Amino acid sequence: MSRIESREPVVDQKLRFLITENGFSIEHRGEIEKETVQYWYDRFIQDKFKALYDLGFQERPDWLDAAGSFLYLVSDTFQTCLLRQPELELLRDGTMFSADEDLMERLLKSVPFSPGSEYIDPGWIASVFERLHKIFAVEIRAFSGSIELYFADKSQHLRVPERIFFHLVENRDDGSGDGSYPFAFLATYSTKTKTGKISHKPLQYALTEYKNDREKLIILLSCLNRVSELSRLIGEFVRSGEMFHPLRLTAGEAYQLLKDIPAIESTGIICRIPNWWKKHSSSVFMKVNIGQDKVPLFGLETMISMVPELVVGGVPLSREDVEALLSETEGLAFLKGRWVEVDHARLEELIKAMDSFKGEITLKDAMKLELGEPADDLSPDVGTMVSNGAFLQKLLSDMRSPGRLRRAGLPKHFNAILRPYQNTGYTWLNYMNKIGFGACLADDMGLGKTVQILAFLQRMYQDNKEARALLVVPASLLGNWEKEIGKFAPKLPYFILHGGGKTMGKNLLSDPVFLTITTYGMTHRVAELEEITWDALILDEAQAIKNPVSKQTRQIKALKGRMRIAMTGTPIENDLSNLWSLFDFLNKGLLGSSGEFHEFCLKLDDRPEGYAHLKAMISPFMLRRLKTDKSIISDLPDKLEQIEYVSLSKKQAVLYRKYVAMLADKLNGKLTGMERRGLVLASLIKLKQICNHPDQYLGEKGYEEKDSGKFSILREICETIYEKRERVLVFTQFTEIIPYLDDFLAGIFHQRGLTLHGGTHVRTRQKLVETFQAEDYMPYMILSVKAGGTGLNLTKASHVIHFDRWWNPAVENQATDRAFRIGQKNNVVVHKLVCERTIEEKINVLIESKKELAENVVGSGSENWITEMSNEELMKILTLD
Repeated sequence: MSRIESREPVVDQKLRFLITENGFSIEHRGEIEKETVQYWYDRFIQDKFKALYDLGFQERPDWLDAAGSFLYLVSDTFQTCLLRQPELELLRDGTMFSADEDLMERLLKSVPFSPGSEYIDPGWIASVFERLHKIFAVEIRAFSGSIELYFADKSQHLRVPERIFFHLVENRDDGSGDGSYPFAFLATYSTKTKTGKISHKPLQYALTEYKNDREKLIILLSCLNRVSELSRLIGEFVRSGEMFHPLRLTAGEAYQLLKDIPAIESTGIICRIPNWWKKHSSSVFMKVNIGQDKVPLFGLETMISMVPELVVGGVPLSREDVEALLSETEGLAFLKGRWVEVDHARLEELIKAMDSFKGEITLKDAMKLELGEPADDLSPDVGTMVSNGAFLQKLLSDMRSPGRLRRAGLPKHFNAILRPYQNTGYTWLNYMNKIGFGACLADDMGLGKTVQILAFLQRMYQDNKEARALLVVPASLLGNWEKEIGKFAPKLPYFILHGGGKTMGKNLLSDPVFLTITTYGMTHRVAELEEITWDALILDEAQAIKNPVSKQTRQIKALKGRMRIAMTGTPIENDLSNLWSLFDFLNKGLLGSSGEFHEFCLKLDDRPEGYAHLKAMISPFMLRRLKTDKSIISDLPDKLEQIEYVSLSKKQAVLYRKYVAMLADKLNGKLTGMERRGLVLASLIKLKQICNHPDQYLGEKGYEEKDSGKFSILREICETIYEKRERVLVFTQFTEIIPYLDDFLAGIFHQRGLTLHGGTHVRTRQKLVETFQAEDYMPYMILSVKAGGTGLNLTKASHVIHFDRWWNPAVENQATDRAFRIGQKNNVVVHKLVCERTIEEKINVLIESKKELAENVVGSGSENWITEMSNEELMKILTLD
């Protein structure tokens, strides 16, 4: 039984969704325990948009993930907007749907941190609304009853809008001569004309229209009886008959009506009122201007100024203005060209808060205001608006938009020309170091985070030869960093701290080198790492510290660093606890304590607009560019090819050396030319198998991850691919390893992918292609190089992994082109796994350095050219250095 198949089945308590470019899909995450969840899972599999439409009529369930909760909010918002259309009964399936601007803005502020959320914009929401509206139109067309009955069948909590509107407007020329009636009121109703169009008429015309149909008139006006019980003013209008005529209102009457609006609208009557009341711009607030004056920056503990003032509708009020308002009776007063709500108790509270104001705040606490956390001086009960002053506004703008910064010059001895977006990243890192903040470089995989970091380190070393930097990486990436330093920063002094021996740490103190590179596992084994205050402390694959309570995370956070940098291609914000842990490392205290942040997250279900506050707070400290960004696409090649250097495990190294020694003995014996060629070709296969996994060479079935460097780096790559819910093609020339790769990847992606090899029937091949290319998420396809080399169109893949090398560039390119061909909208990242110091690396160097040989000899379609080498040449490329 395979390693994956022997696992206990995963039980999931939630429905999990994936946002896609054109909508969404439901994720497959194991067995479902609750019957209700299983019911809705089946509904979404059958017809996802119909299921979403119906789900919106239910009370908000607690078994949805963050993306599902947002989709529910979209459906609920659709129904809210639909039920604000008073022409529903008249137009039915012909109703033109339009989204309320305020509700649309609330939706955009409620976009969660979840895979695919970058696709959500007004166009995406509008397309989902359109799908839901089509479902409503189809259903109501087939429904013979009234609109009210249709919605009553769906939910007892929904109220269909009445056809009556109340309008309240400012009346600048009231005809009184003294401005006693500054407002006007009119009741209207909607009706269908002879041509089928909808028009709005004063309510008095209903008495004429329905004079011969008393039942319809009673139905139309019945809501007036209900609203009369809820609003004293409206009750007076109805009883006196004034409701059927235009009315002039005093400021006091208008204020009373505005206060009654929520109760009035609960009866289904739609109210059109002034924007200044809807947007609360008639209320007096205390506005606090934070960080107006420039100050020297010392990180998050920098003290910045706070200057309070009272404002209404954005207009400042003097103390004299406030005293004038206090002299008015409560209600509405006209001041400085606008209507102001007069509430004596609140005004006195605001004045008291102003008088007791201290006037300074740390930059950290100022940033925390983005999360809605009041500072000590800012009581939420008073009603406080926070505004960034000129200095703070520019600071945050520069951090969020580093393209505006003056570009930092590249250091000497740096052997790379950075792409424009990479130069921006390099400049941003230098800027963040200068102003004392931790930084997260979170570019998509393949966009070159490593080269940006190396440019930053080379510049730091150039500016200060006494500086010390610590780079912590997964063990599987040590080889990649060595190769990249040799390529881009060959004069950068570095030391690799890895392996055994207690004296290794002592060398850090006695013989300092600018850059120390170590692994996460070594940080708790070398105590000396904690004794140094590093000028730069950098984490590669920083999702390694996502678990805030793990021993590894605590150890990393115990290290001291003046500048802290986290590198990750994984959008760690998909899990908010991961996000907290990362920022606790980068800028401790910015997101509060773990408990405080947990409390904030618990409130997101009821206040999803909190996601927007959180994004605003972390965005200055995180630089994330996507391969889909329009500003990036034009700067990228069609295929981003990168060699992933892999270290052999101990078991692999032992087997590899043993096999090469055995081969050397045989080659020194008496062999015919044909025997020698056969031995060499067979040996190439055996060594490739050892590089893949010892169990492939030994013919065993365990396939433990720890025994293969390639399996370890495959996890690193695929975990990032999974977090973004991208798709990958994995090529191998060995059919026998495909089932074990399939088991391994199924554990990473939480679902089975697809496999295709020479034994796959032609009809099955086409079905596999259609499944991979479908809208629903299919994470991976494993293909044998020969079977997958021709006739397949797999453009949904944005990654290609060559697990083992077919030493023929033409064959590899043909396989890669399954993903990169006509119809491909994504930039494709091609990962070629190469075991260091083995025949794989040496032949790769040969291919890369001798293009003519690669095309004419290596590209001949066979590996016979290796058999022509002398024994000495052969041992040179086979021996493990």
